[in-house]
Amino acid sequence: MLMRTDPFRELDRLTEQVFGTASRPTTMPMEAWREDSEFVVEFDLPGVDPETIDVDVERNVLAVRAERKSHRPDGAEAVAAERPTGMFGRELILGDALDTGKVTASYADGVLTLRIPVAEEAKPRKIEVSTTSSKREIAA
Repeated sequence: MLMRTDPFRELDRLTEQVFGTASRPTTMPMEAWREDSEFVVEFDLPGVDPETIDVDVERNVLAVRAERKSHRPDGAEAVAAERPTGMFGRELILGDALDTGKVTASYADGVLTLRIPVAEEAKPRKIEVSTTSSKREIAA
């Protein structure tokens, strides 16, 4: 149902984390799973201002973008700078079985949670088999 968009993602991961820009944002760690009749996707975005989070769905591509700004005052000398700042982004290709018109998003404790329901036509359903004395018909 969910597919990665870049087959070389693992090779580019370090470069993206170090050199992320607005045109090629750094990646954000994620976890995805199916829960009953929806997919849940969580992105780690600690320290991100919720006002900078942007979630878009176009056709079957889900795009998430956010920005983390440095809180270090201008002119202050950095002693250690291990937390990435700047633009973060991720795109996921969603399967046709998901209802992209009903995606919901929430942000709490540095985690962005997206819930994507499975489309009604993709949910499993029981097909009843009827029989007659002369022939069998299968109704869908």
